Amino acid sequence: MSYNEELAERLRKVVAARSDVSEKKMFGGLAFLLKGHMFCGIIKEDLMVRVGHQQYKAALAQPHARPMDFTGRPLNGYVYVAPAGYQGRSVLEQWVQRGMTFVATLPAKATSVGKSRKRGTPR
Repeated sequence: MSYNEELAERLRKVVAARSDVSEKKMFGGLAFLLKGHMFCGIIKEDLMVRVGHQQYKAALAQPHARPMDFTGRPLNGYVYVAPAGYQGRSVLEQWVQRGMTFVATLPAKATSVGKSRKRGTPR
């Protein structure tokens, strides 16, 4: 399974000023992590955003958002956003901010050496 490289570059630009964001290949896609917690990612063409349980219904009410059903069952607190829902820079930034706002409430995780990398570091 591959992921949308153009979207990956757009996400990298959105989080470029943050030194505390890392990337990790997961689920056959690409995940972006803050304090070791995934806050958004890319699965094929879809943007995946971790919004948390409290913001889940509000996120689903946004255009082109749907439950994340990676395993065939909806995962509460995570949404997929179809390409039409993240076309503009400002709307993409809003989705990224939703994910970062939620994971900022979680305790920091210890990252495993070699498992994730800071943006901009060689692979």
